[in-house]
Amino acid sequence: MARLGGRGNLDPKKVSGELFSLTYGALVAQILKDYENVDDVNKQLEKMGYNIGIRMVEDFLCRTSSGKCHDFRDTADKIQLAFKLFLNLSPTVTSWSSTSDEFSLIFDTNPVAEFVELPDHCYNLRYANILAGAIRGALEMVHIEVACWFVQDTLKGDNVTELRIKFLRRIEDSVPPGDD
Repeated sequence: MARLGGRGNLDPKKVSGELFSLTYGALVAQILKDYENVDDVNKQLEKMGYNIGIRMVEDFLCRTSSGKCHDFRDTADKIQLAFKLFLNLSPTVTSWSSTSDEFSLIFDTNPVAEFVELPDHCYNLRYANILAGAIRGALEMVHIEVACWFVQDTLKGDNVTELRIKFLRRIEDSVPPGDD
């Protein structure tokens, strides 16, 4: 905390972000101890993110008074806004596919890995997989099925962290059998 400039100059957003990063790091370390297999840890982080996303979408909609997305580009803009709102980050939306059904979010640094160095045995760990899960869960709640995966990661020596998002399908409302 000393590098933040003393007690009188603490930026609550900076402290909150650092606390989140440290807490998340402890969580990932514990999951690594519990599961030992990096692939299982990746699945757990994505699952946790998914569960967070399905709960966060309601908060996002209330805070922003957002209406329906008109197309996938509108969805990308709202995802970018959500990162600003919840993590105080502004990823760049880029690399649209020719059919506008796929794009990348570019982060200059890995948003949850400020104080992290991956040990050699964890090279396949997708440390920020919780973010991919959160996007997938939030979009599913608004009837959009997507796939999310990391293409680049600053933790693995890349210059940026790149999260790719691909539209799969619109989820149709359905009534369970017998609930007419």
